[in-house]
Amino acid sequence: MLTPNLISRQGEIVEVFLRHGWDYMRRLLVGKAPEEPDIPPPAVLRNILTDLGPVYIKFGQLLSTRPDLLPPAYIEALSALQSTVPPVDAVTIQAFLREQLDPEAMFAEVNYSAIASGSIGQVHRAVLKNGQPVALKIQRPGIDMLVRRDMALIRDIAKLVSSTQFGQRYNVIALADEFSSALNAELDFTTEATYTDQLRQNLAKSHWFETQQLAVPEIIWPLTQPKVLVMQWLDGQPLLSAAMGPQDASSEARNAFSRLLFRAFFQQYFIDGFFHADPHPGNIFYLSDGRIALLDCGMMGRLDPRTRATLTEMVLAVVSSDSQRCAQLTLQLAEPLQDVDLAKLEFDYSRLLARYYGLSLKSFNTAAAFAEILEAGTRNHLRWPANIGLFTKSLANLEGVARQFNPQINLIAEIRPLMADLFRQQLIGDDPLQALLRTGLEFRNLSLSAPRQFGFLLDRLSEETLTWNVNIKDLTNLQRSIEQAANRRSFSTVVAALIIGAAIISSNQTNVQLQWLSTSLFAAATLLGIWLIISILRSGRWR
Repeated sequence: MLTPNLISRQGEIVEVFLRHGWDYMRRLLVGKAPEEPDIPPPAVLRNILTDLGPVYIKFGQLLSTRPDLLPPAYIEALSALQSTVPPVDAVTIQAFLREQLDPEAMFAEVNYSAIASGSIGQVHRAVLKNGQPVALKIQRPGIDMLVRRDMALIRDIAKLVSSTQFGQRYNVIALADEFSSALNAELDFTTEATYTDQLRQNLAKSHWFETQQLAVPEIIWPLTQPKVLVMQWLDGQPLLSAAMGPQDASSEARNAFSRLLFRAFFQQYFIDGFFHADPHPGNIFYLSDGRIALLDCGMMGRLDPRTRATLTEMVLAVVSSDSQRCAQLTLQLAEPLQDVDLAKLEFDYSRLLARYYGLSLKSFNTAAAFAEILEAGTRNHLRWPANIGLFTKSLANLEGVARQFNPQINLIAEIRPLMADLFRQQLIGDDPLQALLRTGLEFRNLSLSAPRQFGFLLDRLSEETLTWNVNIKDLTNLQRSIEQAANRRSFSTVVAALIIGAAIISSNQTNVQLQWLSTSLFAAATLLGIWLIISILRSGRWR
C-alpha cells in the first residue's frame, strides 16, 4: 500500500518524466504501458536521473558499470553522472556531524565547506588533535530515508516491468535487488573503510611494480563509524589536471606512471581478485610527493579464481582473434537464457574480432573489444554475471584515463611481459610447496577411492545389476518420426495385400459372392492408398 509520502514522490517522478518527454513511465505507473519499454535516448536518461536526485544518480552510476546490460552510448552518458551532486551547506553538515560525534573533542580544525561531493556523501578536510591532516567523508543528511523511499518505488517499477519480455530478458527484479544491496552497503561507511584497508594491504606487496610509488589512504578506525569515514589526507590533484599532466610530463615519466597504473590494476584483476571498480579520472590522484593515489573504494568488484583464469584466456583469445575459443570461454562465464546457437555465436565473434585483426598495439582498444564481446553474448541470449560487467567497466575507465594521460600506451603491450608470471600464479599460486602438497593430497585421495569405485563397478557388472540412464536431446521427435514411417509402411503393406488378394479372387471368381468380395477389396485398397498419399503429401517430406 502506497503511503502519502510515496504517492507524493511518485507524482514528482512522473512530473520529471513528462518534463523530459518520456511518457512511458507515466503510462506504466497508471497501468497503461505497452509491452516493451521505449527507453529514452542516453542524454535524456542521464538528465532524468540527475533531476530525480541522489538515489537515482547512484542508480545511474550502477548502470554505468553494466556494459552487459546497456549499449556503449548509454554507458558513456551515465558515466558522466560522477560527482555532479551539489554539496550540502556548511551549517547543515556541521549540525549533522555533531549528531554523530563530538568534533570539538576529536579535531583541532574542521573545514565544513566540502571539497568534493557525491550522491551519498561529501568530503571535508580536518586536522586531528595531534596535528595530522585527515579527510572526513560525511554522509548526506537524510539520505538513508531517501534511499528507503526511492528503493520502494524502484522495486514497484521493477515488478511492473518484470512481466514484459524486456523485464524477463534483463531480470529487472534481480537488478533492483542488486542495486538495493549495493546502495545499502554504501550507506555504511565502515564497509568502504574495510574495502580501502583490504586494497591498501593487497597493493602493499607486489613484484610487478614499486609499491612505494602507489598510495591508498589509511583508515583512522577509532573515529570511523557508519555515517562518518575518517582517513589519511593525501595532498594532490586529479591525475589529468595536475602539473604532471600530459602537456608537461616527459615521455619517460608518462610511460612510467601508465605502467604503474596498469600493473597495479592487473594485479587486482588477475591475482588478488579484488579490484577498484570505478577508476575514473577523479579517483586517480597525482600526489605532491610524486606518488599515484587510488581514492574512493566504495565500489569494488570480486573475481573468483576460476573466473580470473577464464578472463586471462579471454584476453589472449581476443588478442589472437580466436573466435572459437572466445565462444567456448563465453559459455563458461555466462548463463544461457535459452538454447544457444554456438555456430552463430562463433560467427558473431569472428566478425567482431576481424575488425581488430592486424591492428597495431597502439590502435587496439582492449576495453572496447571486451564491451563488444559482452554485447554479442547478450544478443545470443546469454546473461553475464554482474562482476564481469564491473570488470569491463573498470577496465574501460582505466584504459580511458591511461590513454588521456599517455596516448601512446597500450594495455596489451603492458600485459604481455606479465603473462608467463600470470599463468604461473594461476597454476601454482604464491606458494609452490603448498600447491605441490595440495596436488599430492588430491592424488592420494584419488588413489584410495579409485580401486573402491572400480571394484564396485565390477560387482555391478558381474551381478548384472548395472543400469544405464541415457538422455538424448530431441529423442521424442526422432521417435515420433520413426513411428510415422513404420505406420506408413504398415499401411502400404496392407494396401498391397488387399490389391493382391482382390486380384487372386477376381481371376478365379465363379459366383456373385466372390465378385462382390473382390470389388470390396479393391475399394478398400483404393481408399487406404488415397489416404496414404494425402498424408505423405501433407507432411511436406514426399521428395
